[in-house]
Amino acid sequence: MVSGTPKTEFGAPDFLESGVIIGVDEAGRGPLAGPVVAGAVVLCKSPPEGLADSKVLSPKKRARLDLEIRESCAWAVGVIEPPQIDEINILQATFQAMTDATARLCAALAERGIETVTEVIIDGNMTPAGRRDGWRWPARSIVGGDGIEPAISAASIVAKEWRDRIMIEAAEKYPEYGWERNKGYGSAAHMEALSKHGPTPLHRYSFAPVAQASLL
Repeated sequence: MVSGTPKTEFGAPDFLESGVIIGVDEAGRGPLAGPVVAGAVVLCKSPPEGLADSKVLSPKKRARLDLEIRESCAWAVGVIEPPQIDEINILQATFQAMTDATARLCAALAERGIETVTEVIIDGNMTPAGRRDGWRWPARSIVGGDGIEPAISAASIVAKEWRDRIMIEAAEKYPEYGWERNKGYGSAAHMEALSKHGPTPLHRYSFAPVAQASLL
C-alpha cells in the first residue's frame, strides 16, 4: 500500500531554535487488523495552533492539523505490519515502530548537520530504551503526554492519520470488514464479518479473536 510506506519529511526550514526534542507516539496498538504506526515530530518555531491528543480531536480538525504539521515541521513515521506484530508481540512492535520513526527522523536531521538529539519524549509509561536494540537516544516517558506536550500531540496526530489512511485503503480490498469505519478495531460489524468470512492477511493472528476465528 502506497499510503503505508514510511516517510520522513521537512516542512519549513526554520523549524529549529535550540536543541532538538522529538515527540513520539503511536496509533493502533489495540485493533485486530492493520499495522501499528508511530509518529516522530520535531516542532517548527511556530507550531500549528490547537495541538492536542489525537483521540479528542474531531476528524476534520485532526486532518487539518495533520496537514499543517507535515507542511511546517520535521516528521517521520514507522510502520510495523501484522506478520511482525504476530512474531514479536504488539508491545515490541510498538517499540520497533517508535525506533524506526525516530531513526528516520534523526537520519534526516543528520543530513542537515544536526547530529545531537537533546531528548525523545514518548507518550506512556515506558520507552524503547533497553527494550529494542536499535534505540540509541535519550528518552523520557510521559503519562498522558499526548495531551500535555505539543510535540507528542503532533506525533499522535500524524500517526493516527497515517494509520487511518492505510485502513481506508485496505477497506477497498476487504470491504466486508468495514475498516473505513472501524479502522480494524473489534466493532460489532468487524467481529461479525470475522466470524463469517474468517481472517485476512492483514489480521493479527496473535490476537485472541482472530486466532479463534481462524479455527472456525
